[in-house]
Amino acid sequence: MDFVFFLNNILIGIGLSMDAFSVSVANGLTHNCLSKRQTHLIAGTFGVFQGVMPMLGWLCVHTILSIFEVFSVVIPYVSLAILSYIGIKMLIEGIKGECVDACRRLGIGALLVQGVATSIDALSVGFVIASLGVMEAIVSALIIAVVTYLVCLIGVNIGRKVGHKYSKYATIAGGVILIVIGLEIFLTGILG
Repeated sequence: MDFVFFLNNILIGIGLSMDAFSVSVANGLTHNCLSKRQTHLIAGTFGVFQGVMPMLGWLCVHTILSIFEVFSVVIPYVSLAILSYIGIKMLIEGIKGECVDACRRLGIGALLVQGVATSIDALSVGFVIASLGVMEAIVSALIIAVVTYLVCLIGVNIGRKVGHKYSKYATIAGGVILIVIGLEIFLTGILG
């Protein structure tokens, strides 16, 4: 493991974390009253999922490649469905004004769903790191997880700052962001 190895994995982590960053901003926008612990929980959840998924991909390459190939076809559809569902729900709440004044909290179930939806495409990174040995693959996944954690921590805090200022539109903006991310994952997966 050398400087280039670490640099490549940091860059992969940044690239993979962009969807999670956007969802983190949306969470900061729409879920008022986030404590420091909850902010770290959001960033940590995305970091864990972004780190675990490449390892699962690596494991698939080394064990059950044919199953992964079949599954990879549905990844864009699953991501679109999950993020659109959450986004549309937020849009409806925002339009109805149900949560403008309320102190909203992000449930652990919704956070886990977001973690899966934004990291499922990271399974394909398992193909990139497939040539690595076990320890190198684990270090790679840890770097990706830490980078994602830091990027998402910044995202949640950006969303919180903007969300307090524009709380009337925060839920609608968060819903739109999630739908757009779902569409981006879908189109990237379908069009290559």
